[in-house]
Amino acid sequence: MGIVVHHLNNSRSQRVLWLLEELGVDYEIRHYQRDAVTNLAPPELKAIHPLGKSPLLEIDGRMIEESGAIVQVLCERYGAGNWLPANGTDDAVRHLELMHFAEGSAMTPILLQLYTSRLGDSAAPLKPRIDEQLAAHFGYMEQILRPSGHFIGDDWTGADVMMSFPAEIAVMQGAGSQLPKLAAFVAAIRARPAWQRAREKGGEYFGQ
Repeated sequence: MGIVVHHLNNSRSQRVLWLLEELGVDYEIRHYQRDAVTNLAPPELKAIHPLGKSPLLEIDGRMIEESGAIVQVLCERYGAGNWLPANGTDDAVRHLELMHFAEGSAMTPILLQLYTSRLGDSAAPLKPRIDEQLAAHFGYMEQILRPSGHFIGDDWTGADVMMSFPAEIAVMQGAGSQLPKLAAFVAAIRARPAWQRAREKGGEYFGQ
């Protein structure tokens, strides 16, 4: 059956397409579109997974959920010894930390901002705390980017793929001038032929 990506427009699924293009792996995309009013995923995704979320990856009929797990599996199976630090090294521990940070920590204030933005004035008591957490997490990401322009070592890894989405959000929210390393990281990603191919195949992606 090969590889199938259940891909939602304007979502974290885009980085999975980018990684597949970098790895040179053949895959099929099944497209799903957000509701134009609610911005929610369509009910068709719930036929694939009870939570109705994307990305979902099928490999030979086995469904894999959660972006971090998907990136880890793809790097292990198709990375040819690249994209992951060597087992047992400090970089491997740091890589694992950042794979979890990208979704477990960085995305929390981003999602809170997204959800509370729909509440209007009712969200005012929460806004200072959310803004503080956004600044803290984006600032931390800026701080830990290495001189190489990567989060681990001197070349692309799965951690860079996972961190790409919160980094893009920071830049799209206009923080690039305060976060020049993150802005350069995002620009480097978008200049890569693999990212451009993934963007063309993936469709709508935040106006890019």
